[in-house]
Amino acid sequence: MMLVRARHQKIVEIVNQRGSVRNHELSALFNVTEETIRRDLYKLEKEGRLLRSHGGAVSIKEADKDIPFAIREITNVEEKKLIALEAVQHIKPHDRIVLDASSTAWYMAKLVPDIPITVITNSVKVIVELNSKEKMQVIATGGMLANRSMSFVGPLAERSLVKYHVDKAFISSKGAYIDSGISESNELQAMIKQKMISIADETYILCDHTKFEVQHLTKVADWSEIDHVITVDKVGSGVVDGLRRKNVNVIIAVGNGAAESAAPTHHV
Repeated sequence: MMLVRARHQKIVEIVNQRGSVRNHELSALFNVTEETIRRDLYKLEKEGRLLRSHGGAVSIKEADKDIPFAIREITNVEEKKLIALEAVQHIKPHDRIVLDASSTAWYMAKLVPDIPITVITNSVKVIVELNSKEKMQVIATGGMLANRSMSFVGPLAERSLVKYHVDKAFISSKGAYIDSGISESNELQAMIKQKMISIADETYILCDHTKFEVQHLTKVADWSEIDHVITVDKVGSGVVDGLRRKNVNVIIAVGNGAAESAAPTHHV
């Protein structure tokens, strides 16, 4: 049988080569139980050699990638548009809202009607999209431009947000892990999303099904800070039940602006 140290080294190599791997795959490869693999991954994560995800692990290099906006905007498009359409239904005239630099927020900007609202954003793409909507007041955070995400980040962007108070924040995340909350692969993006949550009366998390039970490097918020999650029915009942136990209102977007609420509204 392979020695533990050698197995650990091989696990790290596999994760780095493939980007991610599942527990059951490692169990079969090394002929050990999944419980043994979970202990291995726990130890390797503590050593900073990989990151655990639900049912497996991802490489730190893969988790640190800031995926270019041009790729994100064509990934899971139908789900993101469905989520964005539902999110827009929760915007009312004279609302003050904040939108992050996610591709789903950009779809929201394309779909939201020209009504009198105030929009604060760190997204260049959202700013451009809303520019033609004359009834809206659009406020850009400014800050350091992150070219890959087409967004403003850094201390200046964060400080500008602290000056404002909004009714609703609409934020996406790369990871939505039931046990530990929402997370990001990029620390600068995580920090500005934390500020957005802190200035909002209500926070909506916009998540397609691929984001759930994934845990990235930098934590953004606990579920206690989140009021609503807008997603699609692909997430499954296990995720919905887990969020319900966290007292989060889950809104399942089903098209045509209709939705199903899976839990009582948080903070009622």
